[in-house]
Amino acid sequence: MFDWILHFILMLIAAPLLPGIINKVKAFFAGRKGPSVFQLYYDLFKLVRKECIVTHTSGGVLALAPCLTLATTLVAACFLPHADSLSPLAFTGDAILFFYLLGLGRFITALGALDTGSSFEGMGASREMQFSAMVEGAVFCIIGFMAVLTKECNLSLSAATVTPGVLHIVSSLLTAGAFFVVLLAENSRVPVDDPETHLELTMIHEAMVLDYAGPDMALILYGSALKLWIFAAFFVLLIPGVGGTLWALPGILLTVVLVGILESCMARYRFLKVPQMLFGALAVALLGLCFLIFFEGGAA
Repeated sequence: MFDWILHFILMLIAAPLLPGIINKVKAFFAGRKGPSVFQLYYDLFKLVRKECIVTHTSGGVLALAPCLTLATTLVAACFLPHADSLSPLAFTGDAILFFYLLGLGRFITALGALDTGSSFEGMGASREMQFSAMVEGAVFCIIGFMAVLTKECNLSLSAATVTPGVLHIVSSLLTAGAFFVVLLAENSRVPVDDPETHLELTMIHEAMVLDYAGPDMALILYGSALKLWIFAAFFVLLIPGVGGTLWALPGILLTVVLVGILESCMARYRFLKVPQMLFGALAVALLGLCFLIFFEGGAA
């Protein structure tokens, strides 16, 4: 319990480092010095000292959305095992609640965008929810993989069971690959979205938060960093021999480095290409589940 609380506090403190690491990797590949890895900390400190501005067309959802979204993300983080410390809140079926809490946060953000009365932010919310719906199939296949492997749909048991990973290495790697695509889509990273773009016709997540400023924007940026940490931690859980061990924290850092390398080597896809990639993740997740059931499961 004490070790889990320490790792949980470490996650809360270190989460803003992850976007900084990605930007540093991208700057390295571009031959630039780039911003400091602590840049998000500076931005958060600057934003909390400013004033919130809320449009008069809002019905109140716009002001509540940042707090509610961050709250759902924090609750979801409570079900994650950290390194070799299992979550004290773990129960059978918590993996489903884990993903639905993250989905609820995205839904609240979309409601906040619609509450502005802006057709442009409505377009961003529509795109965000469309890609989220396409990702859902792959997510449930991954939950099914965990349920078949552990005989329980429990994140902490998955950390303990997937760790040996000698017998189930093929299915685990296929599932981890599918979830990496989910990570990119859910965190609005390249090639699904470009978090640094300001071109109106291509923005997705950025379009939904244009009306926020001050502490509200700080909550959104911190929540996004925390969500990236959570997805990276879950991705590490699926890698045989890494999840549920002391290598989990270096694995999270290597995951965001991999995201930075990927964003340095490719551009954002056209909108018509993104659904093909997301349905491809579903196919890979199904393939991993079939390998587990018909081949590796029989060997067990």
